[in-house]
This record gives sequence, C-alpha cells and structure tokens, in this order.
Amino acid sequence: MIYALTRPQRLDLESFARATGTHPDLVRRLVTLGVLDAQSDAAGALWFPLPQVYAMARIQRLRAGFALNYAALGLVVDLLDRIARLEAAQRNRSRTTGGPQWT
Repeated sequence: MIYALTRPQRLDLESFARATGTHPDLVRRLVTLGVLDAQSDAAGALWFPLPQVYAMARIQRLRAGFALNYAALGLVVDLLDRIARLEAAQRNRSRTTGGPQWT
C-alpha cells in the first residue's frame, strides 16, 4: 500500500473563483461544459487542482482576445492542446532521427 506524504494541493470552488477573479457560477458552468477539470467529493463540493488556475487564465485570454462563447472555448482549448502535443511529438521525432529542426 502506498501513502501520500503530503495532501494534494487543490482549491475549493470559492477559493478557485477568488484566485481566478471569476464568479463561482461561471466556474460551475465551465466545469459542466468540460472546459475546466474538477473533482467532486462525497458531499458534491468541487475541488480544483492548482494547474486549473493556469487553464482558467488561458480561457480568460481566449475569451477576451477572440470573443468566443463559452461553448466554443472547449473546442478551441482542445485543439490548442492537440496542436501542442503534435508539435512536441514532432520535435522528439526530429531529435531521435536527426532530421531537420522545424522552427
């Protein structure tokens, strides 16, 4: 059996909303749309891992910069993540094969 030495760092809904400068209802809506990842406990309270603060900042930048609605944000975020994974795979493949570096 494995025991964690520390508690995982996470934020409850109110702390997350305060840290990101958003309303808790908006945060709940984004979780429902699948744009933000959250875990719920036995009481049904939402808990957010710390990297979700960065994800929320990205969502806010996309919304402000491109005037996207919240439903479209999920699609855009997924596509951007997929592009980043494909570019990373291409960089790793270029290093292992000795091929040209694409910049």
